[in-house]
Amino acid sequence: MRKITSTNAFNEKLINDNCGMGRALNIIGGRWKPAILYKLNNATMRYGELKKSIEGISERMLVAQLRELEEDKVIERIVYPEVPPRVEYRLTELGRTMGPMLDAMSDWGELHREKVGDNRFPEPVKE
Repeated sequence: MRKITSTNAFNEKLINDNCGMGRALNIIGGRWKPAILYKLNNATMRYGELKKSIEGISERMLVAQLRELEEDKVIERIVYPEVPPRVEYRLTELGRTMGPMLDAMSDWGELHREKVGDNRFPEPVKE
């Protein structure tokens, strides 16, 4: 966690307060948030379904990312009073407005892969 008085925190706040794109990227940025949002853009999902659908994400990271997205009011967590408890995640009304942006970003990423290839993103070496 970064100190709120640091230069980085100050600069982040400045960008978020003055640049819509910077704010959007701050909310959806990172390794796992785009995948989570894209999955939830298509359906309401239970935690286990979400975990299985995103290859490579750890439980700890999924929980952390879901909490941040919930704090940013783009997803909601629905807990059903059942035994065992059932928890689902879905986009909020505000989150659903990101649908066209998420689709456009996905389309652009595919176009980039088609035009440039995967040279910048080589396969990881497995030991």
